[in-house]
Amino acid sequence: MLRGIVVDYAGVLTEPDAGRLLAALETARSAGVRTALLSNAEGGGPVRRRLASWFDALVFSGEAGVAKPDAAAFRLVAARLDLPTASCVFVDDAAGNVAGAVAAGMVGVHHVSVRETLAELAALFPGVVETSDAG
Repeated sequence: MLRGIVVDYAGVLTEPDAGRLLAALETARSAGVRTALLSNAEGGGPVRRRLASWFDALVFSGEAGVAKPDAAAFRLVAARLDLPTASCVFVDDAAGNVAGAVAAGMVGVHHVSVRETLAELAALFPGVVETSDAG
């Protein structure tokens, strides 16, 4: 059973309509889905302060010492969520990172647009994540 959503920052949460994705994460989180940010950035700084309220865990490669697509990065973020990798969905705009997550046991979603990502998350988390044509 899927119980966690892990998202990348740059290229996913930097989209102009990323607020829709954050709102979906907030809804999922209120329904008991664990959420995490996994970024290959050096450190969190302002990003951590701005986004912390949407996530149960924030993992920055520069702080953790391991980067995507290394399987250890995906195992680390799953452990921080207190979930097995098989219970997590990973969203990233880089296909290589998605492939790394899948190889580590996660379900992968290749982010192309907020609209498509929301549709995929809605299919994976029915009744929890909803998609709309707004925006």
